[in-house]
Amino acid sequence: MLFFPSHSPLRGFFGRRIPVLLLSFVALLPAAAIRAQTNSDATDPRTLQLYSEAKEAEARGDVPGAVEKYEAILQIAPRLGPAYNNLGALYLRQREYAKATAVLEKGLKVDPKMQSASALLGISLYEMREYDKARPRLEAAVRSNPKDDNAELFLANDLIKLGDFEPAAAHLQALAQRQPDNQEVWYLLGNVYKQLSMNALTKLNAIDPNSVLVHEVSGEIMESMKNFDGALVEFKKAVDMAPQQPGTHDRLGNAYWELLMWEPATREFRAELENDPYNCNAQWKIGDILLEQHLDPEQALSEVNKALDLCPSLTDARVDRARALQRLNRHEEAIPDLQAAEKASPEVANIHFLLSQSYRAVGRKQEAQAEMQLFSKLEESSRDASAERAKRLLQDRDNTAPNNQ
Repeated sequence: MLFFPSHSPLRGFFGRRIPVLLLSFVALLPAAAIRAQTNSDATDPRTLQLYSEAKEAEARGDVPGAVEKYEAILQIAPRLGPAYNNLGALYLRQREYAKATAVLEKGLKVDPKMQSASALLGISLYEMREYDKARPRLEAAVRSNPKDDNAELFLANDLIKLGDFEPAAAHLQALAQRQPDNQEVWYLLGNVYKQLSMNALTKLNAIDPNSVLVHEVSGEIMESMKNFDGALVEFKKAVDMAPQQPGTHDRLGNAYWELLMWEPATREFRAELENDPYNCNAQWKIGDILLEQHLDPEQALSEVNKALDLCPSLTDARVDRARALQRLNRHEEAIPDLQAAEKASPEVANIHFLLSQSYRAVGRKQEAQAEMQLFSKLEESSRDASAERAKRLLQDRDNTAPNNQ
């Protein structure tokens, strides 16, 4: 298994580079294991002394000194596989990829079962943009240790570079399950899904470039990229072609809703309910719009109740029902919905804020304070994430500039 610093995010998608983030030291075999080597040179006291000196050099940050010691070890014990492994890791830290590749390949000839060296070789080849060659090495590392998150993330990026998006998505999904708070994994997964959507759109266009499905998928891709104006154009075309088909008005209404265009959004959601009376999303958003417009909270409550009758677990509708109840000064009734919403979506800051308001209104001051603390913490995390996304966008722009091609 490879051990990487847990605080160092791996970055990369399409045109962006992934920085080399390697372990500070891949543990050389302990003395007992060295003595077990078939090559008698491995038991030479000089090997053990050089190994100790290499460890000391790396501990004080002298990477070139550590490299020199491992090179000396290999002069004495050329069959000592872990020495190749460690030397390759140090070359990678110095971004000397050609040297790392050559050393790691030699090490794997000595010990083909050395999976850490296979993973490091895959990373080195990836950094050299030898994506085809990197793939089998990284796949072998992940097969050997399916929980090696770093090797799997490099493999996912390698598959993305090769345009093999379906297996990349599978690896990213596995990583997301093990690291649900890793924003980088979710970022990559979102981009892979976009690419898969675009691939699907290409196939749909090849079949019939003017079908309802083509306009719907085009609109959804634009919507996922926050291009709601472009999505409106595509969804309008879908509605014009199939005004009585369930889903067409809902998608158009949602684009209007995202753009805060309340009247046309309401019109489309009501048209959707004519086609599909069981569409709880359309029903909920009619009530949500009333709340956003600060109109009759009783009517908003009625509309949201209809949505919850259809879909009792619709968290957004529970939050809006609580908002309507709060505006009617029925805070005690609002609390159960907000508690359920908080349980379903603890990461949503606004739910904690609303719950704090209701707790305070009914005199539960300690609980109100606790919810406000959670709200503040989540808001701070959200601001940090927004700053990181902005930084990433700037990096993308810089990396796609002509002088970076």
